[in-house]
Amino acid sequence: MQTTLAGNMVHCRECGTQIARSAPTCPKCGGRQSAAGGKSKVVAGILAILLGGLGIHRFYLGQGWGIFYLLFCWTFVPSIIAFFEGIVFLLSSDDNWNAKYGG
Repeated sequence: MQTTLAGNMVHCRECGTQIARSAPTCPKCGGRQSAAGGKSKVVAGILAILLGGLGIHRFYLGQGWGIFYLLFCWTFVPSIIAFFEGIVFLLSSDDNWNAKYGG
């Protein structure tokens, strides 16, 4: 039983206190814990700028509505939108990014 409990515990990334693996924040210091499945804003931004007309960045972020980018890619409108989305992704703060796409 003790090994199972120890397997579910990790150290806080801010203060080092032992906390549950699934805790989004540390109960002691309030520090946010990054999600293991979080997406990189740099990768999403570069994908949006280079391949955004095809919606690749939306598929990377797990958003199925990237299919609309594919459907309308012949109009080049998705490319223009994705270019600006890529810039917004790259310029967004880490806290905002993690809150929205970090998991």
